[in-house]
Amino acid sequence: MVASPRIGFVGAGRVARALAQGFARHGEHVVAVASRSALSAERVAREVPGCAAMAAQDAVDACDVVFVTVPDGAIAGTAAGLRWSPGKAAVHTSGATEITALDGAARQGAAIGGLHPMQNFADPAVALAGLPGCAAAIEAEGELLATLDRLACSLGMKPIRLPPGARALYHCSGSFAAPFIGVLLHEAVKLWARFGVSADEALPLLVALARGTLDSVAKDGTVQSFAGPISRGDTGTIARHLAALAKLPPETLALYRALAARAIPIAEAKGSLSAEAAATLHALIGDG
Repeated sequence: MVASPRIGFVGAGRVARALAQGFARHGEHVVAVASRSALSAERVAREVPGCAAMAAQDAVDACDVVFVTVPDGAIAGTAAGLRWSPGKAAVHTSGATEITALDGAARQGAAIGGLHPMQNFADPAVALAGLPGCAAAIEAEGELLATLDRLACSLGMKPIRLPPGARALYHCSGSFAAPFIGVLLHEAVKLWARFGVSADEALPLLVALARGTLDSVAKDGTVQSFAGPISRGDTGTIARHLAALAKLPPETLALYRALAARAIPIAEAKGSLSAEAAATLHALIGDG
């Protein structure tokens, strides 16, 4: 693997847009992008100086490291449908798909690997700004491993190693840390609507609360930062929560019970909740 590889992308979606721009801004040689949509490939190429839109095989031929940034279900077919050779590397950016999906390239002599930035790519510009400090789950061997480590670090990401077979569990953890937070905020916004506050007004205020919580978690950890009525064993408040939620669709109460039950051991670990108080809360809440 050359010290400064020529980088290409097969697939021109949001992940490709963010990574291509990021690598280029940090002095890497992003030279090619391919996509089934010519417009998508041309958009990425316009955003990255020195990058050209071209056919997928031409991108493989022109590059040393090719990021296969297509939907997970298309990775294996895309890799197998291209011609590879020793000295080339095929790398996917999926969090949940094993790198064996690239075996079609490996059988032709290419090195294979995975580099998954644990970041929300709904908005490529926001994702690019958020890459510093985020995890980059890397799976590869030899020179490709060193290259992917260096590329991740160039964007300020923190490389972590994934052993074979761990990608689905790793990716699942991200659901708890990211999209499920959005689900919980969505539920909170719906509750505010019950007492007449619009989503446009409620969401910024609830996000401020969530941001403060995340800052506290970052500073003190998930246990010592834990706060609220369960943390202090306030059964009266919990009972009022349950009574209010009992008037709403049952799935809302079920979600609250499930989360509250998981919160009790955290309060115990913090030391703010006695075993007796925890038992009382379990009896009140049920176990979700």
